[in-house]
Amino acid sequence: MRLSLGKADTILLALLCALVLGGALMFSSAAVGLLARGGSHISSVMFNHLVLGVGLGLIGAIIMYLIDYKLWRIYAPYVFAAGLLGTALVFVPGLGFEHGGGRRWLDLGITTVQPSEFLKLAGVIMAASVFTILRDDASDWKGVAAFLALVAAPGLLLAMQPDFGTLGIITISIFSVAIAAGLRFRYIALLALAGVTLLVLLSFTARYAYVYERIETFLFPHQQDERGDLFQVKQSLIAIGAGGATGVGLGQSLQKFTYLPEPMGDSIFAVIAEELGFLGSITVVGLFLLFAVRGYSIAARSPDLFGALLAVGISTYLVGEAFINIAAMLGLAPLTGIPLTFISQGGSAMLASLAAAGLLLNISRHVKKK
Repeated sequence: MRLSLGKADTILLALLCALVLGGALMFSSAAVGLLARGGSHISSVMFNHLVLGVGLGLIGAIIMYLIDYKLWRIYAPYVFAAGLLGTALVFVPGLGFEHGGGRRWLDLGITTVQPSEFLKLAGVIMAASVFTILRDDASDWKGVAAFLALVAAPGLLLAMQPDFGTLGIITISIFSVAIAAGLRFRYIALLALAGVTLLVLLSFTARYAYVYERIETFLFPHQQDERGDLFQVKQSLIAIGAGGATGVGLGQSLQKFTYLPEPMGDSIFAVIAEELGFLGSITVVGLFLLFAVRGYSIAARSPDLFGALLAVGISTYLVGEAFINIAAMLGLAPLTGIPLTFISQGGSAMLASLAAAGLLLNISRHVKKK
C-alpha cells in the first residue's frame, strides 16, 4: 500500500463539476420564473447565486483543497466555536433579521448570510476530531455522551430560530460519524427513538406548531386544504408528472411561472423533472448516489481515522441534504426547507457545500492505493 499525494479523486471531481455546472444551468432556467411573478430583481438574484454563491464557493473549495485536512483536527474546537458564535449572532438586534417565520440570517449590508449553513461543516469537523480522540471508547456510553454534547449547542440555537431542517442535517451528519466510529446498534436505536420522540413532543407546543402541520400534511394529505405545504407538494407533483419520460424541454417549465412555490429554492428538483423528465431526474439522483459511494470509498481508504470520519460526515451531509430535499418534492418526506445541494438558490448554502466538497477532495489526495 502507498499514499498518493497531490492528485484529487478524478471521479469525485467529475461528479462535483457535473452537479455544479448542471445546477447552474437549471437555476438559470428556474430564475426566469421571476419575470412572470413581477420580479424586477432577477439580475441581483443571479448575481448572488452564481457570483457570490458559486464563484466564492469555488474559491472556498480550492482553499479547502489546498489546506492539509489534518490541520482541521487541531483547530476543530475553534472552528466549531466560530460556527456556533456566527449562528448565535442572528439574535443580535440590527444584525440578524427574520424572514418567512425564522430568524436565520445576518444582514451584512451588501449581502445576507445564513451562518447555520457553515455550522454544518463545523459540526462534522468537530465530530470527527472528538470521535478520533475517543477511538476505542466510541462504542460505549462515552460515544453517546459525545454525540449528545456535540448536538446540544447547535440544537438549542437552531430550535430558537427555529430551523429544524438544518438541525436535522447537522444531527444526521454527526450521527454518521458516531456510527462510523463504532457506536453500538442499541445506542443508535435509542438515540434515534429519543430524537423522534422529542421532535413529536415539540410539535405539540404553540411555538413549533408548524412542525406538527408539516407532519400532519405528510401523513394525512387528503385531510388538508390545498394551501401552504400541501399546495407546494401538489404543485411539485404536477410538475414532476408533466415532465414524463424526457421532459417538456429546457426552459419550457410552466410550473415555475406563478404555480410552483420557491422554483429556484426548495422546489428546483420539480423544475428539473418537468423540463428534463424522468431521465433528467434519475440522472440527478444517480449523480448524488455516485457522489456518496465515492465519498464513502474515500473514507474507507483514508490513511487515518480522522480523515475517514471526516469523509463519512461530509458525504452524509452533502448527499443526505439532497435526498431529503428530493424526497420532500416527491411527497415521500415532510417539507423541511432544506436546499438541493449544489443546485438550489442560496449563496451561504452553496459556499458551505463547495467548501465541504473541497475538503473531501483534499482527503482523497491522501488515500491508500493498492
